[in-house]
Amino acid sequence: MDIAFTGQVVEWRGPSPFFFVPVPEEQCADIRDVAAAATYGWGVVPVEARIGGSTFTTSLFPRDGGYLLPVKDAVRRPQGLATGDTVTVEMTVRL
Repeated sequence: MDIAFTGQVVEWRGPSPFFFVPVPEEQCADIRDVAAAATYGWGVVPVEARIGGSTFTTSLFPRDGGYLLPVKDAVRRPQGLATGDTVTVEMTVRL
């Protein structure tokens, strides 16, 4: 399943900061349709994502009925992405 969307980078502050892009509700509904076949536990869904010129693998985190796409530092830093920046994401759910 291929998905494309635009969203803002958000930061979650814990013992160390983590950065995410929330997946819009419309795409979350599509992901939920295949989540049972794709998840490997705890509701996380494996994906391959592309932001700018960077392609990376990660897993969507379920959160408040939706999903968050983690943005790794190896992707965020070279592109100068910070909290509040708008990015376009192309993503493939790995079944």
